Amino acid sequence: MHPESASGRRVGAILAALLCVCPLAVHAAGVDLLPPEQAFRYSARALDDRTLEARFVIADGYYLYRDKFKFAVTPDGAVLGSPDMPAGKIKTDQFFGTVETYRGTVVMKLPLSGAAAGQTVVLAADSQGCADVGVCYPPSRQKVSLPLLATGAGPGALVDATPPKKNWFK
Repeated sequence: MHPESASGRRVGAILAALLCVCPLAVHAAGVDLLPPEQAFRYSARALDDRTLEARFVIADGYYLYRDKFKFAVTPDGAVLGSPDMPAGKIKTDQFFGTVETYRGTVVMKLPLSGAAAGQTVVLAADSQGCADVGVCYPPSRQKVSLPLLATGAGPGALVDATPPKKNWFK
């Protein structure tokens, strides 16, 4: 069966869906997986009123697929251009074939129009990744609210989608 045929795509989709339910089986086998928001930590900031920066810090033993990234911005009227994404590392994936992946830290710039300095926008990032132990996570969406700075004001602070929890007993 050719992987690009309709039946090949269906089989690949079924296998990918099965992998998404396997974290419980992997956990039962003694392998602890990180929750997706810890395995793929997302943060972003406004570089100015026309450029946003999205950043993913990927835990050791995990990777993200380059072609699974999608970004959206609100409010209405604000529009994102095509993200400036670095090249990934080529990987032969048992389920998705030859793909580009990211490990470590990946930073992407996103052109923004239709928004003004002083305004706050919400940047949503869709991504999908896997653990090296052979478990893929379902696609996930993480969001951050970003105040837009004036051109020339310098970059804003990074805003974490999932800030670390405070430990009141330290």
